[in-house]
Amino acid sequence: MSKLTLSKMLRTACATIVVATLATTAHAMDKVTLQLKWLPQAQFAGYYVAKEKGFYKDHGIEVTIKPGGTDISPVQVIAGHSADVIVDWMPDALAARESGVPLVNIAQIYNRSGMMLTCKKSSGIHSPADLKGKTLGVWYGGNEYPFFNWMAKLGLKPGKDIHILKQGFNVDPLLRGQADCISAMNYNEYWQLIDAGMKPDQLISFPYEDEGVSTLEDGLYVLAPDLKKPAFVSKMAKFLAGTFEGWNYAVKHPEEAAKIVVAQDMSGAATLAVQQRQMENVAKLITYANTDKMGYLEPKAYHRTINMLLNSGKATVIKKDPGNSAMTHVVWELAKKE
Repeated sequence: MSKLTLSKMLRTACATIVVATLATTAHAMDKVTLQLKWLPQAQFAGYYVAKEKGFYKDHGIEVTIKPGGTDISPVQVIAGHSADVIVDWMPDALAARESGVPLVNIAQIYNRSGMMLTCKKSSGIHSPADLKGKTLGVWYGGNEYPFFNWMAKLGLKPGKDIHILKQGFNVDPLLRGQADCISAMNYNEYWQLIDAGMKPDQLISFPYEDEGVSTLEDGLYVLAPDLKKPAFVSKMAKFLAGTFEGWNYAVKHPEEAAKIVVAQDMSGAATLAVQQRQMENVAKLITYANTDKMGYLEPKAYHRTINMLLNSGKATVIKKDPGNSAMTHVVWELAKKE
């Protein structure tokens, strides 16, 4: 056999091994579909960063990120088995669970609430005691329960002591003088008011976290039956490990995270300045970022949310305490070993 022929055979064999290795690696990659709660924005930066930076692939998974929207319910998506895991707020998740969709929290990205009531100072509001007699914009669809709990604590009855305006996900009621206060997130609607020309000293905000009526937002939920499958649990642990890396990186590098988010917005409406500002404010809600507790669901916060929903001062969103059945640390603990 000639040296040339042997050389060709070796090159062919090596190429075959490489192709086979790549094929095996690709085949071995677990596939995960994540359904977000809203459109691409820095609220979800950690997931986009984890995918863009290759953190998910480093853990052996291929993640498809599905954006949300006004006509998309993450609960319905996962109930229809079109996603493995969803981002949702705990009030919505627990309500869905009581209605028959067995959601379980496997990780809690935001450990502080970003929700608040933002008011015009010109309405004579300087403290919660000044809310009496005012018109207040309230988000519904499960977001109203912390508000009604707060009003009950203040002794203010809707329709008698305060007027409720069912608010859309915009800031128009405050800008148009239709409401004295509106619901807002610290990373989104508040800044829409500023961008619309209002000055910070014209506004006063009451964060639900500070008022002791906050509920948990932006957690990761899966279906309980799937947690009985070892392969699924292993896949979700890999997903969490990559996700935690993505969020840790996003918090440390807000500008780069914002650029990654903007690239995901097919509408072209997102801007770098707005998304970077949003990322910087989102970071304030992830106080466990870059610590060994990243993504950990605090049992006290979990049960506080449940108690809030059971005692909202109005028709409650849930009627039974699920105990610890709507949460698990098993996947989180496994992720820490990845």
